[in-house]
Amino acid sequence: MLGLTKKKKNTPVEADDGEMGFLQHLEELRWHIIRSVVAIVALAIFFYVLESWVFENIIFWPKDNSFLTYRFFCNISEATCFQPPEFGLQVKELGEQFFTSLKVCVSLGFIVAFPYIFWEFWKFLKPGLYPGEQKAARGIVLYCSFLFIAGALFGYFVITPFAIKFLVGYNLSSEIIIDPTLASYVSYLTMFTIPTGIVFELPIVVFFLSKIGLLTPDFMRKYRKHAMVIILILASIITPPDVTSQFLIGVPLFFLYEISIHISRRVEKANKLKENS
Repeated sequence: MLGLTKKKKNTPVEADDGEMGFLQHLEELRWHIIRSVVAIVALAIFFYVLESWVFENIIFWPKDNSFLTYRFFCNISEATCFQPPEFGLQVKELGEQFFTSLKVCVSLGFIVAFPYIFWEFWKFLKPGLYPGEQKAARGIVLYCSFLFIAGALFGYFVITPFAIKFLVGYNLSSEIIIDPTLASYVSYLTMFTIPTGIVFELPIVVFFLSKIGLLTPDFMRKYRKHAMVIILILASIITPPDVTSQFLIGVPLFFLYEISIHISRRVEKANKLKENS
């Protein structure tokens, strides 16, 4: 038996300095994705078990007079009170109910699992950041999760009822019977919630970029008009092609942009104070 041990040769996935190689990064990313997908599927199965309750109390609630938004505006005054138009939902394809139910369950699973999904995403990215960047992003999982849920709730409780009121109430002729399909109704509801939750992440993105010096309030103010055009384009992409829906998502984005300028200004001041101290 030799008293010496052979030195292991570097494998293709190992770097010379002991850091993870490219294939190891891919392998780790794969497991982060797998765990995220498992979380979504597990929650989707949970919602599928409660399928009837989910549709009656979540999906179909915005088309009912008892929806929270309608009651809120009616309690303010008669001038602000509005109710959803009465309309039914029809099924035209054999498997429409089943596949629509799957879509709803997966969408709800993604929304509820978003904090965990982002945590997995952050675990993958964090080791590759510099200490200053990691410090700047402290609490990012909590804040991003809060903003996403807030955006999804905004889409559900604010955009959805106004969009239903406009889209269903818009009628070219008395000859037209308004009975949208179940799949169409669910698709619109999905577009009003998940994309809205994603675009509500704007302040976090601006905070992080400002913290590491890649974005300044002067830059954001200078290109405010360009940003407004981009916001309008974004609103038209993530909402159906009607003015009301685009307006309802565009206005919050304008406010978020202005809030982001304020956040960037405060971060810039904090960075200057830190440099001078």
